[in-house]
Amino acid sequence: MSAYIITCCSTADLSADYLREKGVPYACFHFQMNGVDYLDDLGQSMPFSEFYRKISEGATPTTSQVNVEEFVAMFEPLLKRGKDILHLSLSSGLSGAYTSACIARDDLMARYPGRKIYVVDTLGASSGYGLLLDTALEKRDEGMPIESLYDWVEQNKLRLHHWFFSTDLTSYIRGGRISKTSGVVGTLLGICPLLNMDRAGHLIPRKKIRGKKQVVQEIVKMMEQHAEQGRDYSGKCYISQSACMEDASAVAELVKAKFPKLRGKVVINSVGTVIGAHTGPGTVALFFWGDERVD
Repeated sequence: MSAYIITCCSTADLSADYLREKGVPYACFHFQMNGVDYLDDLGQSMPFSEFYRKISEGATPTTSQVNVEEFVAMFEPLLKRGKDILHLSLSSGLSGAYTSACIARDDLMARYPGRKIYVVDTLGASSGYGLLLDTALEKRDEGMPIESLYDWVEQNKLRLHHWFFSTDLTSYIRGGRISKTSGVVGTLLGICPLLNMDRAGHLIPRKKIRGKKQVVQEIVKMMEQHAEQGRDYSGKCYISQSACMEDASAVAELVKAKFPKLRGKVVINSVGTVIGAHTGPGTVALFFWGDERVD
């Protein structure tokens, strides 16, 4: 059995069953909706279908990150069991959770000097962060020591591509990320913004694509341009979606057609409640290994 444990946050947007089967402890972010506080616990407290239905009906959820005390509560029992920890954190470009995890690490290292805690700013989010976690778990199970795996993740995390598109601009308007006028015009014209994560882990608008069919083609085109070995890509591919499984399935089918050497099936996860509070319904995200992000 491994001498170290890999941990993450709920914003890796993998299923509760997956994390349970892999033995991955995770710290839950929080969201508030209609005056009630909830854990971002991978759809267990509130099913994703209910969450996105409430947003469509006008609810405007807010979110809060994992605090230092919650990270201590997750890390300390593992240290008491004699385990070292490699924690993969949501991008610092989106949240302060990485800083909180580092503060918790420093506090615990002073109290458990014989143990090791490594904290990685993944510069990723949703199931892209999840695909990085999945790869790290594989390398650990192949016998890679914790120090070597920490170095590998740091050296390779910017090769994990995150591409997103949204067909519903409502949450972008409500959140002030686009003006009401631009949102109304964009909706009338069927504009679907295409975004990706930059080197600093920020989500950046890249293109405005008119029409759902066109944006499905364009997001897969980005994979053709950036994936390792192009159309011969033989790694894994993850997708996440927020109440738009039909759109996600269309992307998955096109990926399968374009990349016949994929490793395994395209995995489709749900965009969780914290990421989804900002994107709203109608978002599809595509994740794969490729060239290093340059901007």
